[in-house]
Amino acid sequence: MIQNDWLPPPLYPHGLTAASGKLAALPADDTLCAEFVDWDLDTWTRDVIGLKQEKQLSAPQRRRFNLCRRKSFSAFVASKRDECQDQGSPSWRCCGETFRHHSAFHKHAARTHKAEIGRLTQTTYERLLSCLQEEAEAQQLDEREAEPADVSTWIPETAHISEEQLRKGPGKVLLYYRYCQVEDTHVICAWQKALCEKLHLTGKVRLATEGINGTVGGTNTATRLYMDAMRAHPLFKMEEEDFKTSEGGAECFKDMTVGVYKEIVPMGMDPDVLSYQLAGVHLEPEEFHEEVQALLAEGDVGNDTVLLDCRNFYESRIGQFTQCLAPSIRKFSYFPDYVDQNLDLFRDKKVLMYCTGGIRCERGSAYLRSKDVCKEVYQLKGGIHKYLERFPEGFYRGKLFVFDERYAISSNDDVISDCRYCGCPWDRYQLCSTEFCCQLVLSCPACRRDGRTACCPTCRTKGGASHRREECECTDGRPRIPQDA
Repeated sequence: MIQNDWLPPPLYPHGLTAASGKLAALPADDTLCAEFVDWDLDTWTRDVIGLKQEKQLSAPQRRRFNLCRRKSFSAFVASKRDECQDQGSPSWRCCGETFRHHSAFHKHAARTHKAEIGRLTQTTYERLLSCLQEEAEAQQLDEREAEPADVSTWIPETAHISEEQLRKGPGKVLLYYRYCQVEDTHVICAWQKALCEKLHLTGKVRLATEGINGTVGGTNTATRLYMDAMRAHPLFKMEEEDFKTSEGGAECFKDMTVGVYKEIVPMGMDPDVLSYQLAGVHLEPEEFHEEVQALLAEGDVGNDTVLLDCRNFYESRIGQFTQCLAPSIRKFSYFPDYVDQNLDLFRDKKVLMYCTGGIRCERGSAYLRSKDVCKEVYQLKGGIHKYLERFPEGFYRGKLFVFDERYAISSNDDVISDCRYCGCPWDRYQLCSTEFCCQLVLSCPACRRDGRTACCPTCRTKGGASHRREECECTDGRPRIPQDA
C-alpha cells in the first residue's frame, strides 16, 4: 500500500538488464531494416516523448533513447516470429498476413506499428533511466554505510514475546508517512531494516531527506511493536492516528524492502524545489464529508468546487468519491503534466483533493498551489483510509485499491466498474495472463473461463510475452475490448 505507483514488479524489455541498467547488444539475427534506421530521429523522438521533454534531452540521453528505439523494434520483430513453422526459413505473422522475408516484415513494422514501437521505446527508456538512477542512489548509500551505525537503541526488546506471536496469527497492514528533515538517511535505513527483520514484517519503506513513507504487514503483535518503535523515535514524532490499518499480514507482500530515494513518493519533482510545506489546507474526514455533501447538494448550478482524485486510473476505476474528477494517468509522476495541461479546470475554483492515505495530496496540492490559479486548495487528511473509518457508507463508493497482493479492500458493497470483456459489474483485479506483462485486468469469472484474461489486444497476440512491458494499449486508462472477444 505504499504510495509509489506500484504495480506488480515489471520485468525489463528485451535487452535491458535489471542488474546493470544497461541495454544488451542487438541479436545478430535482428539486423534493422534501412527504412527503420533512416527514420528522422528528431521528429520521431518529439512525437513519442513530446516537444518539451525532447528539448531537455542531452546528447548522452538522446543516444540512450536511440538505442532503446532499436531494441524495442527488435523486440517487436521477435514477438511476431511464427514459431509454428517447420524448420527452414523464418516467417512472421502480423495483421493477418504472413511475411517470409526479413526485410519485408521490417518495412511493414516500421510503417504500420510505429506508434506501438514508440510506446515500447518510451517504456524501455524510462526503465533504463530508473535503473541508472537507482544504481546511483544505491552507490551513494553504500558509500555512506561504510561505517555501520549502531541502531540497537531503537530496537524494541522482544525477549518476553515468543516467535510464534511474531510469525503466526491474525495480522494487519500498516500504511503511514511522515514528512520531516532526515539528516542521516543511512542510519534510519539500517534501523528500519533491523527493526522489520526482527519483527518478521514484509512490505516496503521509502526514505529520503524529506521523510519516510511505509507500508508493512505482520501479526498484530509485530505491527503493534512496530508502531510503538516508530512513535518512540524522536525524529518522527508520530501518534497512533498517523497509522492507517487494515486486515492483512505479512502474506500481503512478497518480501521486505527498505531503501533511500530522492522522494518518499515518486512525483518527479525535486523536494528542494517543491516542498510539502506548500501543501493545501488539511480537512478532517468530518470536514471533508461536509464539503462533499455541499458540493453534491449544489449540483451543476453555480458550482465553483472541484473534487479531485490524485490517484491513478486503475485505482479510481474501482472506487471513487461521487462526482469527482479522476485524471486518466498511470503514474503519479504524470500528475504535474496533467495539471499543466488542464489549468482552466481549476481556475478560480475551490479544489478538494484526496488520495489513498494522504501522501500524494501533500505534494500534489503543493504543485497545484504553485500554479496560482485556484481560489483555495484543500486535502483529505489521512486519505480515503481515514475517511472510510469514519464513513464506511459515505460518499466514497466501490473498493479502495491498495498496493499489495490484495489489490483492493472494501467498506461497502457497491461495484462501480465492469468486466473489460463482457461489461458486467466486476471490480476484482488480476494480473494479465500474458507472461511478463504487469498490467491488471478486470475480467469476470465467466470471461476468464473462456480464456479472456489478457489486458489488451496486443497482449492477446501470439508472442506478446517477449515485450515484457510496463505499458501497453490498455494503459491510457481506456482499455479496448478485443475484436475477437
